[in-house]
Amino acid sequence: MHIVVTAVGPDHRGLADPIIHHVTGQGANIAEIQMYDHDERGLFAMLLRIELPAAQFPALRPALEEIGRLKQLSVRVWSAEERAARPRLAICVTQRTEPPLAILRAIRDGRIRAEAAVMIGNRPNCRSLAEQFNVDWHQIDGGDGDPDDTRLMDLCDEYQVDYILLARYMRILPAESCWKYAGGRIINLHHGLLPSFRGMRPYHDAYASRMLTYGATCHFIVPELDAGNQIIYQSTYSVPPGTPLAEVIRLGQEDNEPHCLVEGVRRVVDREVQLHFHRVVAVKK
Repeated sequence: MHIVVTAVGPDHRGLADPIIHHVTGQGANIAEIQMYDHDERGLFAMLLRIELPAAQFPALRPALEEIGRLKQLSVRVWSAEERAARPRLAICVTQRTEPPLAILRAIRDGRIRAEAAVMIGNRPNCRSLAEQFNVDWHQIDGGDGDPDDTRLMDLCDEYQVDYILLARYMRILPAESCWKYAGGRIINLHHGLLPSFRGMRPYHDAYASRMLTYGATCHFIVPELDAGNQIIYQSTYSVPPGTPLAEVIRLGQEDNEPHCLVEGVRRVVDREVQLHFHRVVAVKK
């Protein structure tokens, strides 16, 4: 069984050894290990990707969570195989309704074989969508759009989320949150073609470069913003010379971005791809 373990907390000595010793003592094969410490913030983070017989998985989570409690670490033990038939999604949104609506319709129509467990917004714009599709809604800002990232992580834990979808969620997740759900569990829709057009205004940047082909990128999140090497799917569209920027943006937002996100999420949910050492690789079946 393929298992991802993450541990995040205050940095001090002797954090990694108890976790590593426990999983190897259970006979696990370690396929990937990453460790990170942020000296300025005193933050420690670790990711383990292991292989372990499925019969041992139920006992692994409480054992590692107990180690986390003793070491003041936030520990998560997850496997895509646990709910492979119908993984649970958290859909994170800000203002644009088209991407989350496309995801909800794709789930309803059976194109994405998953469950929309919760919708989380830092603005109220998409609340009516959640109500329309009977999905629990939580708003995590104080009315100013500034999200409570701790609350976001707590909700994802509470709803036992497998994947977090950033469906034009226009806020940057802090590195600590990225590490908590590391290993290919956070999927982002970026409204530009990576790695060429990063940042918050990719349509404008591409237009300024006199591009005639525009696009969107669905990619796994790692702590570096739009790092560009974790691409799941990209979709493009072309426009005639002289097309106004407003029309370019309209076509992207209404048609291309929703399609890109749906196909990217489908590939992950159907376990066609996974993230390994910050690279997207095909899943061997």
